Amino acid sequence: MANSTYYTPGVYIEEVSKFPPSITAVETAIPAFIGATQTALQDGLDVTLKPIRISSLLEYVNIFGAAQPEVNFIVNIDEDPRLGKRYNVTYNKEDGKGLSKHTMYYALQQFFANGGGPCYIISVGPFLAHGSPIADGTAYGAALAMLRKQNEPTLIIYPEGQFMAKDTYATLLDESLKQCFELKDRFVVMDLFSDGQDLDTDSKVLAAAAEFRNKVGAVSDHVSYGAAYFPNVRSTFDYTVDLSTVLINGGTASNFDGLSNLEKANVKLALSNYSIILPPSASVAGVYARVDNARGVWKAPANEGLIAVSGLTCEVNDDIQKDLNVDTNAGKSINAIRFFPGKGIKIWGARTLDGNSNEWRYVSVRRYFNMVEESTKNATEGFVFEPNDANTWVKVKAMIENFLINQWRAGALAGAKPEHAFYVKVGINETMTAFDILEGKMIIEIGLAVVRPAEFIILRFSHKMQES
Repeated sequence: MANSTYYTPGVYIEEVSKFPPSITAVETAIPAFIGATQTALQDGLDVTLKPIRISSLLEYVNIFGAAQPEVNFIVNIDEDPRLGKRYNVTYNKEDGKGLSKHTMYYALQQFFANGGGPCYIISVGPFLAHGSPIADGTAYGAALAMLRKQNEPTLIIYPEGQFMAKDTYATLLDESLKQCFELKDRFVVMDLFSDGQDLDTDSKVLAAAAEFRNKVGAVSDHVSYGAAYFPNVRSTFDYTVDLSTVLINGGTASNFDGLSNLEKANVKLALSNYSIILPPSASVAGVYARVDNARGVWKAPANEGLIAVSGLTCEVNDDIQKDLNVDTNAGKSINAIRFFPGKGIKIWGARTLDGNSNEWRYVSVRRYFNMVEESTKNATEGFVFEPNDANTWVKVKAMIENFLINQWRAGALAGAKPEHAFYVKVGINETMTAFDILEGKMIIEIGLAVVRPAEFIILRFSHKMQES
């Protein structure tokens, strides 16, 4: 209210606010990657266990370094009378050796290649030696606690989760789901425990799925805030290799330097053709970002192709997927990634872990509610301590309705007209009692008819009698 007491004759201008404030939709695909890094230095300061926002792979390298160089590759050079020399790549699988378990750098490559943008990195510390198990989840839990203080991240990913002790990884996932449930502004993208390379039979796949379901999602109220994907993917990017350690023909010491220049080039080519096996979560997060930017968070991130992926570690067919997609016992759906001839490799599932729920079955529905809830929460904070009367209620209701009308026009809400797509209620004897107002409560009820994916398209054919 402008000043209504005047003492000097003249003309006075008063501007009266009639329009309600507007709601700006929050970002929906800002993942936080938690894992070990080569370094963790920003402007000379240690940023271990601190969430750092980056927007490119170059920024990641400047702060966190690159990948851990591989030191256990073996290249066998075979003489073929017809084809000449053939270069076969493998790696030392003895205990305490093998490939690096720290895949953060490669995960970021996959994320950006598939459409990812800004994200957060939380380093839990430096790399462990090759072959060392990731058994202690203390640092990862501390990183998750630091993430809780950040408002912007909307996805949680553990690129190294498959290389942890299974119980450690399961505990982290459950703690992550709990955080999502409590904050209601983020979502967990999960990988199954197994690296997928040995899941070569249906029984092994189903056993891996059962183990995951038994260990993850102990609290039923939390499971709608996460989705699991299977199988692992073969990346088209190259391993970082310490060439001085490459063993030629199974030697006990590297004799790479003793090769001719042509042989060295062929060894490097063979190593570059050796596929990096990665959990799918980073690629999936990139697809989330790509779909959100191109269509909207209400569009299911499924039937979408994966980029920079040359193959899968397990070919999923209809028989396997029916048991992954629908869990008749606990409802913990696992989304399949499949290869289709002529179409490529696609995400072929859109369910949360709460796969039997009619409310939160689909990833897009859960994440859309997250977006609307957080956006509305941020906007209505401006009304805290305002008079709890009809004037304020009208402004709040108009603000939310304007936002939802725009969402309906964009295609996020289903209905022939706005009143079919949503409702907003606020007022005494409608959402509040007089006692609620005495206690300082303004209660706003919002109902949304969010569009849902057509998961099963059924074409019904029948014979028709000839009429002419």
